[in-house]
Amino acid sequence: MSEYSMTMPQEVVSIIEILEKGGYEGYAVGGCVRDAMLGRVPEDWDITTSAKPMEVKKLFRKTIDTGLQHGTITVMMNGNGYEVTTYRIDGEYEDGRHPKEVAFTNNLKMDLERRDFTINAMAYNEHTGLVDEFDGVGDLERKIIRCVGDAGQRFDEDALRMLRAVRFSGQLGFEIEKNTLDAMEERIRNLQKISAERIRVEITKLLISPNPGRIRLVYETGMTGIFLPEIDAMMKCDQRNHHHRYSVGEHSIHGMECMRDFFCGIFPEDLSDYGRKKIQEISADVNKKQYTILMLTMLLHDVAKPVVMTVDEKGEGHFIGHPEKSAAMTRKILRRLTFDNETVDTAERLIRYHDYRPGTKISQVRKAAAKIGRDIMWMEFLVQYADVLSQNPQTIERKLARLDECMQKYQIIEKENHPLSVKELAVNGKDLMAAGVAPGPGLGQILNRLLELVLEEPEKNTKEQLMDIVKKAGSMGEVSNTNL
Repeated sequence: MSEYSMTMPQEVVSIIEILEKGGYEGYAVGGCVRDAMLGRVPEDWDITTSAKPMEVKKLFRKTIDTGLQHGTITVMMNGNGYEVTTYRIDGEYEDGRHPKEVAFTNNLKMDLERRDFTINAMAYNEHTGLVDEFDGVGDLERKIIRCVGDAGQRFDEDALRMLRAVRFSGQLGFEIEKNTLDAMEERIRNLQKISAERIRVEITKLLISPNPGRIRLVYETGMTGIFLPEIDAMMKCDQRNHHHRYSVGEHSIHGMECMRDFFCGIFPEDLSDYGRKKIQEISADVNKKQYTILMLTMLLHDVAKPVVMTVDEKGEGHFIGHPEKSAAMTRKILRRLTFDNETVDTAERLIRYHDYRPGTKISQVRKAAAKIGRDIMWMEFLVQYADVLSQNPQTIERKLARLDECMQKYQIIEKENHPLSVKELAVNGKDLMAAGVAPGPGLGQILNRLLELVLEEPEKNTKEQLMDIVKKAGSMGEVSNTNL
């Protein structure tokens, strides 16, 4: 026990006080204690108690049976939910995922010793102070991830803890203690028992952590070979190309780290002042989900390179068609890992066009934006900058200059609200039919042709001018795409 003190939300203090007045023990426990000690703002506050689930329900006005069989009740207070879980001892883990049964106990230490890592096995309340039975404080100071008790046993109980160790390493910038790491490497195959959903959650948290490059450790320990073997192929693929200095995998990881730096306001000297300023502006408008998609995109944007690679007679590597193939592979990978439709679709589109290099005329940039989509165009610029900055420094000057010029032109397009899709035309199908154009597939062809025209000359996007173009192309019953 320690004299250490921390500030807890008033609702947490109140819940613990109610438990204690009822004759039970109550503590904040786990990650919230760890984060508070590190000066971080906890996302959730979990509470552990000696009270049994039904006893907890009797003490509070509004509760939800979150996981009654495992001792967890959600207590609602001031519109917020707080999980309150009875001290417990986990029974035998038969599937490497879940205990066969749990037994409740009155002993806090027995509850803490079943937890994964020492830094997550501390408890606190205002009366007792900090309860730290396994030197979690010391491990926080040493900046290490160490299992509670026997590491092999902890990982045998739940194989996902191996991936969680790397995720915490990424989030906190800690190293994994040697015995813990050794135990992980001996049990990698156990990850086969873990659902794709649980793996997705941990991988996502790792990729958006301050240290996404720790995915190297996921590869080095053999974990990617279980659930993401495409990464193994990327890490082993020497690009043998003068545009690159890294393997496909290392290039992709450097791309993620570059993207991370953008959002931290860290920019390499190669970037122009304009590039830095605009990237900062774009980054400020990106939400957490979009950032997740960007990191997944950087990880997988070249995933097909090992598949399509050819080497010419001079020993130079080539990757013809890799953007399209990478997009298709990414869709399958993200589906396999149970990502949602928006994430899958957006990442696929970003990857499909990550190597798309339009000319720098404003009409060429308009056409590129129409192809890529206004909704992700700014994100695509971020992807292309991070991609280029992760290549051979000796080959990137002209690429960055072209990106700057394209982004300047697109800034004009956005400012002047140039039309980029059929929906943004000043006329629609109803207008054409009202003027006598017959309904059917030809209607869509005419609208697409009109879009092509205004992508060249956006000032023509008025109803009067577009209808005049259609009328001049032929009689209203016979006008077609070919004679516009």
